[in-house]
Amino acid sequence: MNVNSYDCLLIVDFGSQVTQLIARRLREINVYCEIHPYQNVNESLLSQLSPKAIILSGGPDSVTRDGSPRAHSAIFDIGVPLLGICYGQQVMMQQLGGEVKSGVGTAEFGKAFVERKKSSDLIKGWFVDQKEQVWMSHGDHVSKIAPGFEVFGFSPNAPYAIVGDTKRHYYAVQFHPEVYHTPNGQTLFENFISIAGIDQNWTMEAYREIAIRKIREEVGSKRVICGLSGGVDSSVAAVLIHEAIGDQLTCVFVDHGLLRQGEAKEVVTMFRENYKISLIHADESELFLGELEGQSDPETKRKTIGRLFIDVFQKYANGIENAEFLAQGTLYPDVIESVSFKGGPSVTIKSHHNVGGLPEKMGLKLLEPLRELFKDEVRALGRELKLPENFISRHPFPGPGLAIRCPGKITRAKLEILRRADAVYIDQIRKHGLYNDIWQAFVAILPVRTVGVMGDGRTYDYACTLRAVTSVDGMTADYYPFSHEFLSETATRLINEVGGINRVTYDITSKPPGTIEWE
Repeated sequence: MNVNSYDCLLIVDFGSQVTQLIARRLREINVYCEIHPYQNVNESLLSQLSPKAIILSGGPDSVTRDGSPRAHSAIFDIGVPLLGICYGQQVMMQQLGGEVKSGVGTAEFGKAFVERKKSSDLIKGWFVDQKEQVWMSHGDHVSKIAPGFEVFGFSPNAPYAIVGDTKRHYYAVQFHPEVYHTPNGQTLFENFISIAGIDQNWTMEAYREIAIRKIREEVGSKRVICGLSGGVDSSVAAVLIHEAIGDQLTCVFVDHGLLRQGEAKEVVTMFRENYKISLIHADESELFLGELEGQSDPETKRKTIGRLFIDVFQKYANGIENAEFLAQGTLYPDVIESVSFKGGPSVTIKSHHNVGGLPEKMGLKLLEPLRELFKDEVRALGRELKLPENFISRHPFPGPGLAIRCPGKITRAKLEILRRADAVYIDQIRKHGLYNDIWQAFVAILPVRTVGVMGDGRTYDYACTLRAVTSVDGMTADYYPFSHEFLSETATRLINEVGGINRVTYDITSKPPGTIEWE
């Protein structure tokens, strides 16, 4: 999606699961960037993008292993500023004449403190308090820096924590400035952008203009079917595409029976009446619930929903003449968490039903205009498109719906209990004025029944857990610190108002090590 009117920074991805946070950091300061896997970066791509600077990401591999990922030689030939991060630093040193070793006693994982050895433009604003907290995650270490480089900062187990060749504007750090555990990391990125002379003029207004142009070029006169879930992502995608191609768009709202209370009616009303977008309400709840009933494995649930979702689209696509594209509200975190590639993330954390997976037999091409955006950027784009604020600010809702908030076997009865409980919980949050302070909140019904006492009677009902997290982009998250008064009041309401629940817990797990959802 790069255009000549905007400076581009290229991020070469060596497979770190936090590579996308580099992009987040840069976009926060209005810098346009693109992430490409290392194996796709060659002379042709570099010529196409004409990046004004390049960042080499971290990665899970070891540069000491034969066949491990390397940076294409053209990266070092085009004469633009470079910044290597963790594995990216080690790649730079190894390929430019330094050395990297694997060994015991030099690894660092977690919080560390870097001290300054020499001043540099890269670290302006650092070391005000003598030491800087950073986040390390390395087993290998640079044992010898490449010719032309000098040391700007060091840590106890990383003597070359910050290095640079100021003549070529090559810089490298052993730690991860992109993660929020490096509090002053943004300053380092700002300094690098300044060194590279990149214009900070990338905005959602710009993204909207480029996305609309790209959609028109790609679609032409063909028709598009948009998979509308009712969430913010697919809704923003639908409105954006409608602005680009108007009546060439038909939205298919698949009602899988796993939506929140009253949600289906809200979606139909909003798009048919407010936006005048052609909408097919495909009520296929019996199909989905029939196949999901009794299923307990989370991946089986997700894959079943994904398969049926595709089947339903195939069914309705056949009735739409000249349809060639299927549009989805896929976001970048979905892509990152779903894809494993050579040199990339070492494991698939969880599959996402809306990432790829479209069988060729459908005869539809995939249109994903939000694929490179993060959730907060989607909301900003929604505001740019004049969507209602109460809709834009809605908490994220997973494509598989309540199926992944029901660990263990799925039944219609448990889903109905979950719907009512979730509605009470969200009502509580809104009544206390906390909704917009929370990234995501929901109830999960647990595969556990416990004995309780209500009045003079014995109950044997389900336990549930409340989840509420704060986050910037959904990639990392921490639990919301509700007061005990709030939790007590909410638990009382849930047990009194929702039949089938007699025990309430609150989940205080961060991400990582947990995920936001319960499955």
